[in-house]
Amino acid sequence: MTVQSSDQDPKPGDSYVQSFARGLGVIHSFRTEAPQQTLSEVAARTGLTRAGARRILLTLQTLGYVESDGRQFRLTPRILELGFAYLSSMPLWNLAEPVMEALVDQVHESCSAAVLDGLDVVYVMRVHTHKIMRSHLGIGSRLPACWTSMGRVLLGSLSDDELGQRLQGLAAEPFTRHTVVDTDGLLLRVREARRQGWCLVNQELEEGLISLAAPLKNRAGQTVAALNISGQANRTSAEVMQAQMLPALLQAARAISQRMGAALN
Repeated sequence: MTVQSSDQDPKPGDSYVQSFARGLGVIHSFRTEAPQQTLSEVAARTGLTRAGARRILLTLQTLGYVESDGRQFRLTPRILELGFAYLSSMPLWNLAEPVMEALVDQVHESCSAAVLDGLDVVYVMRVHTHKIMRSHLGIGSRLPACWTSMGRVLLGSLSDDELGQRLQGLAAEPFTRHTVVDTDGLLLRVREARRQGWCLVNQELEEGLISLAAPLKNRAGQTVAALNISGQANRTSAEVMQAQMLPALLQAARAISQRMGAALN
Protein backbone atom coordinates (compact mmCIF):
# COMPACT_ATOMS: atom_id res chain seq x y z
CA MET A 1 0.00 0.00 0.00
CA THR A 2 1.43 3.37 -1.00
CA VAL A 3 0.62 6.43 1.06
CA GLN A 4 0.12 9.37 -1.26
CA SER A 5 -0.71 12.95 -0.41
CA SER A 6 -3.81 14.63 -1.79
CA ASP A 7 -5.53 18.00 -1.73
CA GLN A 8 -7.50 16.79 1.27
CA ASP A 9 -4.42 15.91 3.34
CA PRO A 10 -3.67 18.18 6.31
CA LYS A 11 -1.14 20.90 5.61
CA PRO A 12 1.92 21.63 7.76
CA GLY A 13 1.21 24.23 10.40
CA ASP A 14 0.79 24.89 14.07
CA SER A 15 -1.62 21.96 14.43
CA TYR A 16 0.01 19.46 12.05
CA VAL A 17 3.62 18.25 12.14
CA GLN A 18 4.29 16.73 8.74
CA SER A 19 7.58 15.07 9.70
CA PHE A 20 5.90 13.27 12.60
CA ALA A 21 3.09 12.09 10.30
CA ARG A 22 5.67 10.79 7.84
CA GLY A 23 7.40 8.93 10.64
CA LEU A 24 4.15 7.20 11.56
CA GLY A 25 3.66 6.36 7.89
CA VAL A 26 7.03 4.60 7.85
CA ILE A 27 6.10 2.59 10.95
CA HIS A 28 2.77 1.58 9.38
CA SER A 29 4.50 0.45 6.19
CA PHE A 30 5.84 -2.60 8.07
CA ARG A 31 2.97 -5.07 7.76
CA THR A 32 2.42 -8.80 7.72
CA GLU A 33 3.22 -8.91 4.02
CA ALA A 34 6.31 -6.72 4.49
CA PRO A 35 7.90 -7.34 7.91
CA GLN A 36 11.32 -6.51 6.48
CA GLN A 37 11.97 -3.83 3.88
CA THR A 38 14.84 -2.18 2.10
CA LEU A 39 15.17 1.59 2.04
CA SER A 40 13.78 1.66 -1.51
CA GLU A 41 10.77 -0.44 -0.51
CA VAL A 42 9.95 1.84 2.43
CA ALA A 43 10.20 4.88 0.16
CA ALA A 44 7.92 3.27 -2.41
CA ARG A 45 5.34 2.18 0.16
CA THR A 46 5.15 5.58 1.86
CA GLY A 47 5.53 7.87 -1.15
CA LEU A 48 8.66 9.43 0.37
CA THR A 49 11.95 10.13 -1.33
CA ARG A 50 14.81 7.78 -0.54
CA ALA A 51 16.52 10.57 1.39
CA GLY A 52 13.40 11.31 3.42
CA ALA A 53 12.76 7.64 4.18
CA ARG A 54 16.41 7.18 5.17
CA ARG A 55 16.31 10.05 7.68
CA ILE A 56 13.19 8.66 9.32
CA LEU A 57 14.48 5.08 9.42
CA LEU A 58 17.78 6.15 10.96
CA THR A 59 15.91 8.25 13.54
CA LEU A 60 13.72 5.28 14.46
CA GLN A 61 16.83 3.09 14.60
CA THR A 62 18.56 5.54 16.95
CA LEU A 63 15.49 5.49 19.21
CA GLY A 64 15.44 1.69 19.22
CA TYR A 65 12.20 1.18 17.27
CA VAL A 66 13.89 -0.14 14.11
CA GLU A 67 16.91 -2.36 13.51
CA SER A 68 18.84 -3.11 10.35
CA ASP A 69 21.33 -5.67 9.04
CA GLY A 70 22.74 -3.05 6.67
CA ARG A 71 20.19 -3.59 3.91
CA GLN A 72 16.91 -4.77 5.42
CA PHE A 73 15.05 -2.79 8.08
CA ARG A 74 12.57 -4.28 10.56
CA LEU A 75 10.66 -3.11 13.62
CA THR A 76 11.95 -4.08 17.06
CA PRO A 77 9.85 -5.30 20.01
CA ARG A 78 10.17 -1.81 21.49
CA ILE A 79 7.49 -0.66 19.06
CA LEU A 80 4.99 -2.52 21.24
CA GLU A 81 5.42 0.19 23.87
CA LEU A 82 3.37 2.52 21.66
CA GLY A 83 0.41 0.14 21.60
CA PHE A 84 0.66 -0.88 25.23
CA ALA A 85 0.52 2.77 26.24
CA TYR A 86 -3.03 2.79 24.86
CA LEU A 87 -3.98 -0.48 26.50
CA SER A 88 -2.57 0.49 29.89
CA SER A 89 -4.46 3.78 29.80
CA MET A 90 -7.80 1.96 29.50
CA PRO A 91 -8.88 0.14 32.67
CA LEU A 92 -11.51 -1.70 30.64
CA TRP A 93 -9.12 -4.43 29.61
CA ASN A 94 -8.13 -5.45 33.13
CA LEU A 95 -11.81 -5.51 34.05
CA ALA A 96 -12.79 -7.51 30.98
CA GLU A 97 -10.19 -10.28 30.95
CA PRO A 98 -11.53 -12.51 33.77
CA VAL A 99 -15.07 -12.23 32.42
CA MET A 100 -13.87 -13.14 28.92
CA GLU A 101 -11.94 -16.14 30.26
CA ALA A 102 -15.05 -17.38 32.06
CA LEU A 103 -17.10 -16.93 28.88
CA VAL A 104 -14.59 -18.96 26.85
CA ASP A 105 -14.75 -21.75 29.44
CA GLN A 106 -18.53 -21.71 29.19
CA VAL A 107 -19.05 -21.65 25.40
CA HIS A 108 -15.76 -23.27 24.30
CA GLU A 109 -15.20 -20.66 21.59
CA SER A 110 -12.70 -17.79 21.32
CA CYS A 111 -13.68 -14.39 22.70
CA SER A 112 -12.45 -10.97 21.59
CA ALA A 113 -12.89 -7.30 22.39
CA ALA A 114 -12.42 -4.53 19.84
CA VAL A 115 -12.83 -0.80 19.33
CA LEU A 116 -13.84 1.19 16.26
CA ASP A 117 -11.27 3.11 14.20
CA GLY A 118 -12.83 4.66 11.13
CA LEU A 119 -14.29 1.76 9.19
CA ASP A 120 -12.12 -0.84 10.90
CA VAL A 121 -12.38 -2.72 14.15
CA VAL A 122 -9.11 -3.02 16.06
CA TYR A 123 -8.65 -6.00 18.39
CA VAL A 124 -7.58 -4.92 21.88
CA MET A 125 -8.04 -8.21 23.74
CA ARG A 126 -8.43 -11.84 22.77
CA VAL A 127 -8.88 -15.02 24.78
CA HIS A 128 -8.41 -18.23 22.81
CA THR A 129 -10.29 -21.42 23.35
CA HIS A 130 -8.22 -24.56 23.86
CA LYS A 131 -8.44 -25.97 20.35
CA ILE A 132 -5.79 -27.28 18.00
CA MET A 133 -6.62 -24.73 15.29
CA ARG A 134 -6.41 -21.09 16.36
CA SER A 135 -7.14 -17.89 14.49
CA HIS A 136 -4.21 -15.72 13.45
CA LEU A 137 -5.96 -12.68 14.92
CA GLY A 138 -4.35 -10.96 17.87
CA ILE A 139 -4.11 -7.62 19.63
CA GLY A 140 -3.76 -4.87 17.05
CA SER A 141 -5.35 -6.88 14.22
CA ARG A 142 -7.77 -4.95 12.02
CA LEU A 143 -10.86 -6.15 10.21
CA PRO A 144 -13.44 -4.24 8.16
CA ALA A 145 -16.20 -3.10 10.51
CA CYS A 146 -19.05 -3.49 8.04
CA TRP A 147 -18.68 -7.27 7.80
CA THR A 148 -17.91 -8.20 11.40
CA SER A 149 -20.33 -8.57 14.26
CA MET A 150 -18.29 -6.27 16.52
CA GLY A 151 -18.04 -3.71 13.73
CA ARG A 152 -21.79 -3.58 13.19
CA VAL A 153 -22.40 -3.22 16.92
CA LEU A 154 -19.90 -0.36 17.08
CA LEU A 155 -21.18 1.33 13.93
CA GLY A 156 -24.67 1.07 15.43
CA SER A 157 -23.54 3.28 18.31
CA LEU A 158 -23.03 6.18 15.88
CA SER A 159 -25.72 8.68 14.99
CA ASP A 160 -27.49 8.14 11.67
CA ASP A 161 -25.73 11.20 10.22
CA GLU A 162 -22.24 10.00 11.18
CA LEU A 163 -23.03 6.46 10.10
CA GLY A 164 -24.18 7.70 6.70
CA GLN A 165 -21.05 9.81 6.29
CA ARG A 166 -18.76 6.88 7.06
CA LEU A 167 -20.52 4.58 4.62
CA GLN A 168 -20.80 7.22 1.89
CA GLY A 169 -18.90 6.15 -1.19
CA LEU A 170 -18.01 2.78 0.31
CA ALA A 171 -16.83 0.51 -2.48
CA ALA A 172 -16.78 -3.13 -1.52
CA GLU A 173 -16.05 -6.43 -3.17
CA PRO A 174 -17.70 -9.52 -1.68
CA PHE A 175 -15.47 -11.60 0.58
CA THR A 176 -17.79 -14.60 0.26
CA ARG A 177 -21.07 -15.48 -1.43
CA HIS A 178 -22.83 -14.29 1.75
CA THR A 179 -21.29 -10.80 1.88
CA VAL A 180 -23.70 -7.86 1.88
CA VAL A 181 -22.02 -5.11 -0.14
CA ASP A 182 -24.74 -2.58 -0.94
CA THR A 183 -24.94 0.43 1.37
CA ASP A 184 -28.68 0.11 1.98
CA GLY A 185 -28.27 -3.51 3.04
CA LEU A 186 -25.40 -2.62 5.37
CA LEU A 187 -27.38 0.25 6.92
CA LEU A 188 -30.29 -2.11 7.52
CA ARG A 189 -28.09 -4.61 9.33
CA VAL A 190 -26.27 -1.99 11.40
CA ARG A 191 -29.57 -0.47 12.50
CA GLU A 192 -30.85 -3.95 13.34
CA ALA A 193 -27.79 -4.50 15.56
CA ARG A 194 -28.46 -1.16 17.26
CA ARG A 195 -32.14 -2.00 17.83
CA GLN A 196 -31.68 -5.50 19.23
CA GLY A 197 -28.48 -4.79 21.19
CA TRP A 198 -26.42 -7.55 19.58
CA CYS A 199 -25.33 -8.77 16.16
CA LEU A 200 -24.75 -12.07 14.37
CA VAL A 201 -22.70 -12.20 11.17
CA ASN A 202 -22.88 -15.46 9.27
CA GLN A 203 -19.96 -16.14 6.90
CA GLU A 204 -19.86 -12.65 5.34
CA LEU A 205 -16.15 -12.05 5.97
CA GLU A 206 -14.88 -15.61 5.69
CA GLU A 207 -16.52 -18.85 4.60
CA GLY A 208 -17.39 -20.94 7.64
CA LEU A 209 -16.90 -18.14 10.18
CA ILE A 210 -19.86 -17.12 12.36
CA SER A 211 -19.61 -14.46 15.03
CA LEU A 212 -21.82 -12.91 17.70
CA ALA A 213 -21.17 -9.53 19.31
CA ALA A 214 -22.60 -7.26 21.99
CA PRO A 215 -21.71 -3.71 23.08
CA LEU A 216 -19.61 -2.74 26.09
CA LYS A 217 -20.78 0.49 27.72
CA ASN A 218 -19.11 2.98 30.05
CA ARG A 219 -20.46 4.95 33.01
CA ALA A 220 -22.11 7.44 30.67
CA GLY A 221 -23.93 4.66 28.81
CA GLN A 222 -21.78 5.11 25.70
CA THR A 223 -20.65 2.11 23.68
CA VAL A 224 -16.86 2.16 23.92
CA ALA A 225 -16.04 -1.34 22.66
CA ALA A 226 -17.64 -4.60 21.58
CA LEU A 227 -17.33 -8.18 22.80
CA ASN A 228 -17.68 -11.20 20.56
CA ILE A 229 -17.46 -14.95 20.33
CA SER A 230 -16.74 -16.69 17.05
CA GLY A 231 -17.22 -20.23 15.84
CA GLN A 232 -17.11 -22.44 12.78
CA ALA A 233 -20.21 -23.31 10.78
CA ASN A 234 -19.05 -26.91 10.37
CA ARG A 235 -19.19 -27.30 14.17
CA THR A 236 -22.07 -25.06 15.18
CA SER A 237 -24.76 -23.46 13.04
CA ALA A 238 -25.75 -19.80 13.33
CA GLU A 239 -29.09 -20.85 14.80
CA VAL A 240 -27.46 -22.96 17.50
CA MET A 241 -24.93 -20.23 18.32
CA GLN A 242 -27.71 -17.68 18.73
CA ALA A 243 -29.82 -19.99 20.86
CA GLN A 244 -27.08 -21.45 23.05
CA MET A 245 -24.30 -18.83 23.18
CA LEU A 246 -26.00 -15.45 22.84
CA PRO A 247 -27.40 -15.43 26.41
CA ALA A 248 -23.93 -16.10 27.83
CA LEU A 249 -22.40 -13.40 25.62
CA LEU A 250 -24.99 -10.81 26.66
CA GLN A 251 -24.47 -11.69 30.31
CA ALA A 252 -20.69 -11.27 29.95
CA ALA A 253 -21.06 -7.93 28.14
CA ARG A 254 -23.39 -6.74 30.87
CA ALA A 255 -20.95 -7.82 33.59
CA ILE A 256 -18.04 -5.98 31.96
CA SER A 257 -20.15 -2.87 31.40
CA GLN A 258 -21.24 -2.87 35.04
CA ARG A 259 -17.59 -3.14 36.09
CA MET A 260 -17.00 0.03 34.09
CA GLY A 261 -19.76 1.75 36.00
CA ALA A 262 -22.57 1.45 33.48
CA ALA A 263 -26.03 1.56 35.04
CA LEU A 264 -27.93 -1.17 33.22
CA ASN A 265 -31.57 -2.07 33.76
